[in-house]
Amino acid sequence: MDPEPYKNFINGEWVEGRSGDVLEDRNPADTRELIGIFQRSGARDVEDAVAAAECAYRSWRLTPAPRRAEILFRAARMLQDRKEELARDMTREMGKVLLESRGDVQEAIDMAYYMAGEGRRLYGQTTPSELPNKFAMSVRMPVGVCGLITPWNFPMAIPSWKILPALVCGNTVVIKPAEDTPLSCYHFVKIVSEAGLPRGVLNLVAGTGPDAGEPLVTHPAVRLVSFTGSTEVGRRVAELCAPVFKHSNLEMGGKNVLMVMEDADLELAVDGAVWGGFGTTGQRCTAASRVIVQKKLYKEFVEMLVERAEALKVGNGLDPNVQVGPLINRDQLNRVQQYVQIGINEGARLMCGGHAIDHGQYACGFFHEATVFSEVSPKMRIAREEIFGPVVSVIPCDDLESAIEIGNGVRYGLSAAIYTRDVNKAFTAMRDMYTGIFYVNASTIGAEIHLPFGGTKDTGNGHREAGTAALDVFSEWKSIYVDYSGRLQRAQIDTFSP
Repeated sequence: MDPEPYKNFINGEWVEGRSGDVLEDRNPADTRELIGIFQRSGARDVEDAVAAAECAYRSWRLTPAPRRAEILFRAARMLQDRKEELARDMTREMGKVLLESRGDVQEAIDMAYYMAGEGRRLYGQTTPSELPNKFAMSVRMPVGVCGLITPWNFPMAIPSWKILPALVCGNTVVIKPAEDTPLSCYHFVKIVSEAGLPRGVLNLVAGTGPDAGEPLVTHPAVRLVSFTGSTEVGRRVAELCAPVFKHSNLEMGGKNVLMVMEDADLELAVDGAVWGGFGTTGQRCTAASRVIVQKKLYKEFVEMLVERAEALKVGNGLDPNVQVGPLINRDQLNRVQQYVQIGINEGARLMCGGHAIDHGQYACGFFHEATVFSEVSPKMRIAREEIFGPVVSVIPCDDLESAIEIGNGVRYGLSAAIYTRDVNKAFTAMRDMYTGIFYVNASTIGAEIHLPFGGTKDTGNGHREAGTAALDVFSEWKSIYVDYSGRLQRAQIDTFSP
């Protein structure tokens, strides 16, 4: 007997979708396990949710920001109390190992505490006027109804990056989570709402991109769309927003690079390559899918990386001994297998892995071996295109200058890292890598919530998430001038003589 379907959250109530159609949420480590049934929402459900958010906005925007923030603080405490339960559900529906799921939930907790603090720090500027008896300042104001579309790989952290700054700035929200992992977002929305949000301030509609995502993007009352996902879908979002000048915040793909110089701590660099390449089964926009190594170290580095990759235990993320979980679904597994074949056809040398694991206990999941290619040219597709799986390409280079040239030679610009003991090399790479995130002697993954997150080129459209940078996404600036001189004063025309 199928479980009772999870409902949409609209105007403070849990309601069924209008069509009656549903979506299954299954465990990618064992598809026999049905995690839950969710609504397959459509345009009418989106219309209901946006109408609720539009109505709630009238009073929510006037709620003092410190009062809004107190609700987020309560939500942080509630998330903290339920962290283990939330993490286990996340591993069941997304597949990442439990240790990483705990980190995903912790990121949401951190963001809730951080944004709660911003409720008393939504700073503007005060500045001297160029004219006497005149006061000048700037303040933030909310944008309105925000439509949020989030991916499956960080099913609680990324919704928190969007929902919490939107709320503290005084906006109302409709979120459509990824259809592969709606449960984690459901949990998050339920907790934040139970912390004391008024009806209609936060709404959730489950469903697919075409059925629910596109109606949300195009709805005329939605003034801002924040999307995280593929570059191709992000481009479509931008095209739909552009005709009506709707704000869009796009966080998209990556083909990140880890550069290993000949003076690097080799053991540390291999640790970084393993964690960056195979953490979350390579399903991170910041994954270290390219490793560029100076030729003097190249052979030894590859040998060490292969040894470590072959030793990784693949399996169900709830098993404490497992280090690499399943891919999210069959399509993603097929994509990884296709790229492995592309790499072989291009002439790269397959050093380990390269196969799906589908026997015995793995038969009902989407598992793939940790895979390493060597003798990879920067021009190969496996070195240029985002695979989003446990595949690492190791590329030789002559020196720092060539490593930077190769590193910058892709259409993405999210994250980069360098391993070196030379401070001059580190600062040169810091300056010259055109990425939104840069690490020294650490892998390409591991961003912290109080700094801006995002990238350049095809990775995004210039905005950043997390930290105070997120406030610039979810608010508009208003400059205010108060003239108490009692007479007409014309800036740049009238002059003042002491």
